[in-house]
Amino acid sequence: MTTYDTVLLTVLTTLLSLFVVLGIAVAIIVIKLLSSVRKVVAKADGVIESVEEAAEVFKQTQGRLAIFKLIKNIIKLSQKGRK
Repeated sequence: MTTYDTVLLTVLTTLLSLFVVLGIAVAIIVIKLLSSVRKVVAKADGVIESVEEAAEVFKQTQGRLAIFKLIKNIIKLSQKGRK
């Protein structure tokens, strides 16, 4: 092998090893990022379920609350009429 071949082989080996090390580092970062995203999605799913349950409760009590709103409006109208 000539000096040119040795230098070229050394440079290419160094670049390849650097590329492999950077690839491993990027892979680790991506794996950690995906783990964080999974946790956030799980929390968001829990929040969505809570909101859906609360909306269902409001739907169930909407009829009962309508009676109270009607009574409240009647009281307001009667108080405005007295003034």
